[in-house]
Amino acid sequence: MNWIDALQRSIDYLENHLESPFKMEDAAAEANVSVFHFQRIFLVLTDMSVMEYVRRRRLTLAAQELALTNVRVIEVALKFGYETPEAFAKAFKRQHGMSPSEARTSQKGFTTYNRLVISVQLKGALPMKVRIDEKQALQIIGVKRTFSFENGENTREIPKMWEEVHQNGVNDELESMNNGEVNGMLGVCRMMDSSTSTMEYWIATAYEGDEVSERYERLEIPAATYAIFEVVGPMPEAIQSMWEKIYSEWFPSSSYRPSGSAEMEVYTHDDATKADYYSEIWIPIVNK
Repeated sequence: MNWIDALQRSIDYLENHLESPFKMEDAAAEANVSVFHFQRIFLVLTDMSVMEYVRRRRLTLAAQELALTNVRVIEVALKFGYETPEAFAKAFKRQHGMSPSEARTSQKGFTTYNRLVISVQLKGALPMKVRIDEKQALQIIGVKRTFSFENGENTREIPKMWEEVHQNGVNDELESMNNGEVNGMLGVCRMMDSSTSTMEYWIATAYEGDEVSERYERLEIPAATYAIFEVVGPMPEAIQSMWEKIYSEWFPSSSYRPSGSAEMEVYTHDDATKADYYSEIWIPIVNK
């Protein structure tokens, strides 16, 4: 099974559970990747979280059912996973701009989201510079926070976290302590709780030593085989664009898949706004 077929199987699984509970672990298993990477891949390729897609699809089907049948609102709410009419009405109005009861007679139309179909476009414009490299375990120190994939919280809050560490001196202090194998600042992503769709994000640096301020925590990144992608361009646009290319172009045509371990962004000690700023994305991989 190739990469695109695997992702499509995951989407089919979600579609088959729009009227029943589902487990994120089962959806990820259809694509043969970890929950973390399934949610990450989904967000990169569709610009929405898995749960946001499910909500949009459920509310699309709910609107159609209300408009075409006489089923009670409470029954429709329960059918599509809402425990109370109030919660259903709030979500319904947010998407459609009207209440569920108004949907029966409204002529304004609904905000609908169609079933996703994953496809790959052959682009072949500029080559991607990537190398496969085995790395030993890496010791890092830094600060961490937990973010949710829901409603794009991670994409909004992580840039704010970087702004904060630049303002409070943490970035400069970590840069001065960088003495490990990897030269630069690190953004490290790890899955935390699949049931709540949360991820742990570290702003850190490679450090080998005993003296560490109480403001920092330690983490060992296990040995792994990495696909290391070169990124050239100003932040954050360049690295965001590369993430999309990796999952929409490179993985579908490669013989690898993400292993599920922590993945890293490596930022060199330079002006990140420069047009030729150099950074890297490290993704642990295994054979498909």
